[in-house]
Amino acid sequence: MFNFLKTFLDTNKREINRLIEMVAHINSLEADMQALKEADFPAYISSYQARLQKGETLDDLLPEVFALAREASVRVLDLRPYDVQLMAAIAFHEGRIAEQKTGEGKTLSAAPALILNSLSGLGAHLVTVNDYLARRDAGWMAPLYHYLGLTVGVIYAGSGNLPAAIYDPDFKDSSHQDNRLQHLKPVSRNEAYAADITYGTNNEFGFDY
Repeated sequence: MFNFLKTFLDTNKREINRLIEMVAHINSLEADMQALKEADFPAYISSYQARLQKGETLDDLLPEVFALAREASVRVLDLRPYDVQLMAAIAFHEGRIAEQKTGEGKTLSAAPALILNSLSGLGAHLVTVNDYLARRDAGWMAPLYHYLGLTVGVIYAGSGNLPAAIYDPDFKDSSHQDNRLQHLKPVSRNEAYAADITYGTNNEFGFDY
């Protein structure tokens, strides 16, 4: 038992150190990103997409994309993701589990990983536990994605013309008390799935699949 625990703890320590080194690389790019103008952000996203098509991998692009996402978050949301949130985002990208307590910023932690994976053009999907959280988080993070030139949709339970929505800053539904939902424009599910990033629940994604 002792040997098992020692091996587990040593492996965990190595993994944490690896993530710390990756975040240090991201942090080293922060000054460069702070010097960018607003128009540079979608242009950088386009350049990353082009590099991906030329043979680079998402892992190659991760430090730059995460640094760009962090700076965009500061400007748009007035939130600078903490280093531990970037570590969580790396874990999400790698298909791992990152445990975060309530209030530790899971919604923001997911954003860099979603931005990175949206570059493939295949759509990046965030699965949450209920329709309210899917719509709230999509509406909250959408201005960040829009700043980068990315589109965001959300799938939720409903019928008629309300099965899904996309973020449209020119659309406003003042009937929503939560202003994070006011710019979510009702659309078909196909349109929401065609967005670069799509939020939804496991039930809705599973049913549609």
